Amino acid sequence: MARRVPSADAVTMLAFEPFSGASGDMLTACLIDVGAEKRVVKENMEAVADAEVQILPVKKVGIRATQVRVVTREEHLPYAELIDIVRSSGLPSIVRTHAHAVFEILAHAEAAVHGVPLEELVFHELGARDAIADVVGACTAISLLPIDRIFTAPICLGGGYVETQHGQSPVPAPATAAILSHSDLIARGGPVEGELLTPTGAALLSFLTNTSCTFLPSLKVGRIGYGAGSRDYSHANVLRATLGQLNDRLLLEDVEVLETNVDDVTGEVLGNLIDELLERGALDVLIIPTTGKKNRAGHIIHVITRPSESQRLARRIIEETGSLGVRVMPAHHRITTLRRLEHVTLHIRGEAYVISVKVATDRDGHVLNISAEFDEARELAKRCNVPLKHIIRMAEQEAWDVHDATR
Repeated sequence: MARRVPSADAVTMLAFEPFSGASGDMLTACLIDVGAEKRVVKENMEAVADAEVQILPVKKVGIRATQVRVVTREEHLPYAELIDIVRSSGLPSIVRTHAHAVFEILAHAEAAVHGVPLEELVFHELGARDAIADVVGACTAISLLPIDRIFTAPICLGGGYVETQHGQSPVPAPATAAILSHSDLIARGGPVEGELLTPTGAALLSFLTNTSCTFLPSLKVGRIGYGAGSRDYSHANVLRATLGQLNDRLLLEDVEVLETNVDDVTGEVLGNLIDELLERGALDVLIIPTTGKKNRAGHIIHVITRPSESQRLARRIIEETGSLGVRVMPAHHRITTLRRLEHVTLHIRGEAYVISVKVATDRDGHVLNISAEFDEARELAKRCNVPLKHIIRMAEQEAWDVHDATR
C-alpha cells in the first residue's frame, strides 16, 4: 500500500494528555517515544547538565513506555548562574532560547512564592542540575519534531501534601500553583494522593502549549508516545503524546458555551451586560428574545468563552441579572482565523482619512476576509456626511486592492 502523503494544507499537531500529571523527565521521555532522536536529546542533556542520562524502555501497568533518568550531583544553583550555564552552552540557538524562557517562568513563580528578587533567587524546590537536564531535554526534543501546534488536555494534579525543603505544602506545590495561575492550562485534582504535576512540568507545558483543550481535537492520528514517571500507582503513571495531522490551516480553539434564561431583566441591563462580559474576556455574547412558561417574554443569554474564564463570567452573569444558574456546555471547538488590524487611506472630497480594517488570514497568511472597523467607519461617515455603507465598502475595497496587488 502506498504511503499517504499529507496535503499541503495539513497542520502537524502534538497533543499532550497529562492524566497522570507531568514532569520534566516525563515530557522528555514521551517526546522521545513519539519520535524525537534519542541520541541528540541525550547528548544535549549530558553536555549542559554534567549528568549521566539513561533512556530506558519500561512498562507501567502493562503499557510500554520510555523512561528518562538523570544521574547527577544535587545542588541548588542561583538563578543567574543557571542561566549562564544555558547561555554559554553549545546548544542550538532555538534550544537555548526556549530553555531560557522556561527557566524564566520557573524563576518568576519561585520568586513570587518566596518573596525574593530574581537576582537573589536560588531554586530551592528543584535539584537544579536535574532541572537543567529535563528542560534542555524537552526543548531539544520539541525542536527535533515537525510540529505546528501543541495542545494540552486538562492536567491531573494529584492531591494531599508534598514534601518541600520548608516542610509539607499542599498539592499542587506553591511554585506549580503560581505557574498555573499565569497560564491558560486547565487543571483538576486527583486521581491519587501525591504530587503528579511538578513545577518543571508545569513550566514546560505552560511555555509549549498553544491551546488547552478538554478533549483531543479532531485529527488524523500518526504516532503515539508514552513517557513514564518514576513512581508506580494503581493506574499507568505515564504522559501520553499524540502526533497527528489536521487538514486545515485554520486555528482550532477550545471554547465553552454559557447559557441562561431570564424573564425579568430590562434592555438597559442586558445591554450593559454585553459590554461587561466582552470587557472581561468573553469571545462573543448574544441576547436572544424568547417566550417562556406562562407566555412570559424573556431572553436567552448566550456567551462563548475560553474554558479558563467560564466560572468568572458565569458569576458575573448571575450578579448582573439575578439568574439562579448558568448552563455550561464544554468541549465545543471553534475553528478560527488569525486576525490583525491594518490601516488604509480613503480620499473623500479631496481630503485623506486613515481608517482601520480587520484582516483575517489562515496560518500561511492567505487573506480570507477583510472588514472595516465599525466604530471608526461610523465616526468618519458622520464627519464627512457620507452614508456609513459607502465608507465600509470603500475601506474594504481599498484593503482588498492592496492585498491583491502583493500576491
